[in-house]
Amino acid sequence: MAKIPITKTELVWPGKYSEEGVLARALRTNLPLQTVEAFGPQTEWQNKLIQGDNLLVMGSLLKEFAGKIDLIYIDPPFATGTDFSILPAIGQQQVAYRDTWIDGTSGYLAMMAERLRLIRDLLSPTGSLFLHCDRHVSHLLRATGDEIFGAENFLNEIVWYYYNKFQGNVKRFASNHDVVLWYHKSKNYKFKPQLEKRTEGNVKQLVRLWSKEKAAIINAKGIDGKVMYRETGERTVDDVWRISMLQPADRTENCGFPTQKPEALLQRILQAASSPGDLVADFFCGSGTTLAVAEKLNRRWIGCDLGRWGIHTTRKRLLGIAGCKPFAVLNLGKDERQQWQRENFAVQCEYVAFILNLYGGHPATGLARIHGKKSKALVHVGTVDVSITTADIDAAVDECANLKQRELHVLGWAWNTERCDVLIEAARQKGINLQLLQIPQEVMESQAVLKGGLRFCPLAYLEAQIEQPGDLTARVVLKGFVIPNAELIPEDVRNATKKWSDYIDYWAVDWNPQNDTFTQGWAAYRTRKERKLPLSSGSHAYEDAGIHSVLVRVIDIFGNETRQAFAVEFSSRSGALPPVAVPRDRSAGA
Repeated sequence: MAKIPITKTELVWPGKYSEEGVLARALRTNLPLQTVEAFGPQTEWQNKLIQGDNLLVMGSLLKEFAGKIDLIYIDPPFATGTDFSILPAIGQQQVAYRDTWIDGTSGYLAMMAERLRLIRDLLSPTGSLFLHCDRHVSHLLRATGDEIFGAENFLNEIVWYYYNKFQGNVKRFASNHDVVLWYHKSKNYKFKPQLEKRTEGNVKQLVRLWSKEKAAIINAKGIDGKVMYRETGERTVDDVWRISMLQPADRTENCGFPTQKPEALLQRILQAASSPGDLVADFFCGSGTTLAVAEKLNRRWIGCDLGRWGIHTTRKRLLGIAGCKPFAVLNLGKDERQQWQRENFAVQCEYVAFILNLYGGHPATGLARIHGKKSKALVHVGTVDVSITTADIDAAVDECANLKQRELHVLGWAWNTERCDVLIEAARQKGINLQLLQIPQEVMESQAVLKGGLRFCPLAYLEAQIEQPGDLTARVVLKGFVIPNAELIPEDVRNATKKWSDYIDYWAVDWNPQNDTFTQGWAAYRTRKERKLPLSSGSHAYEDAGIHSVLVRVIDIFGNETRQAFAVEFSSRSGALPPVAVPRDRSAGA
């Protein structure tokens, strides 16, 4: 290996300067973002919640937002070696995000350095980065941040002291603080000193004051770095922040998301380093604390998270904010999957073998629609870029029957088919036990693959009735939610559910679907505080008689999505005909 000249003090790790290393990779991937959900009326600016690998997402944002984001806060994994789970109201824990790295600390630092470079390029000239970390990697991220932003652009190592966290009986001093590293893009950065109520002691520092006006200035800015107290008990905030940690019993702010941060922490950051109307971003948004605070403080925002639980939790949290401004949910769809396939598999058969291995099967050759076998079942694997159709399934079923086999499993990313129960019954008529299973997006996460245990969940279908409470007025009433092949559902979940609606966490209605974007016209969902779920929607009035499409969307307790379209017809005499289910692409990312 050729010698690399070292011209500055820097942190080096194995692979940093290799051909595949962080400094050698092309980071400007520009995949198109797709809007898959819209909340509120279309406006010139819509806040953005994006699901996907934040490296690819930030690369895609560069064209429009390079040098335009005023404040970025990130709370990335801390290289703890732990997977963090969310506990649904029913059933087993679900992994919310993983903090394990194949190459250990080297892999973690490579991941962070790539992203910090993109963050630097996205920040405006007056922008700031607040990087949240703890004792595990704060020293490493400080060195990495100094290299990327310049040590001269480091402002503060803020200590968040959460005095109310019980650490148990540990043989060391309990760890009761995190660190937030503050970097600015240039010397012309925003900062507004913050005041807080004095909560400790009754000591005043004496200083000669000439007027009330001068006293106010001194109290706000201090003298020679000494904090001056007002008679009201307020003081300027220093770099040690005494803010309580969220408690599990809190059913208002706490969403049940692991490592969720309190809104008070983000309020202080956003108020200190941004102004109303500024653009704020969080590329590890988790439960959406940054976005919720930005919304309440009248900042525009962009949020990104890789996991479906983070996006789902954030979506519900934003909908719970009174007067929430319009926002959209976006992803990279099939383009992200194609990028992943290009980076990991030289030929198609390698991709198929990889999916089969994760599913517990093995490849088969020489067949048209059958790609592998698992125990006694034949397996068909869908491609990353094309939705599985009814014709695809029929052809695989026929091939299975010709081979005199009796069980077929179809694995897919996206679906454009008839209702799954119709397909299963048609296959049964041909003597085939058919299972339709969703390929989990986590197969694209190297950490998830390393841990194993990924679940391929069966597709579900819903039963609904469209009622007419008034002239040209419709409402949707859910009548059932069915997951075929119930034996694939974990036993403890089956035992805990008392009725079909227990499987539903969220459902929504698009009263006039036009394209691949689901426009929410009505929604209901469970929260930690309110577990009841209405099964009848609000009413929607149409302007004209005729045939209207209605699209219903359900997210179940496993985080999986089911969409189903209906057609409802109003005659000139205001008579509503029964709804008819029509084929619809089941995957927002298709």
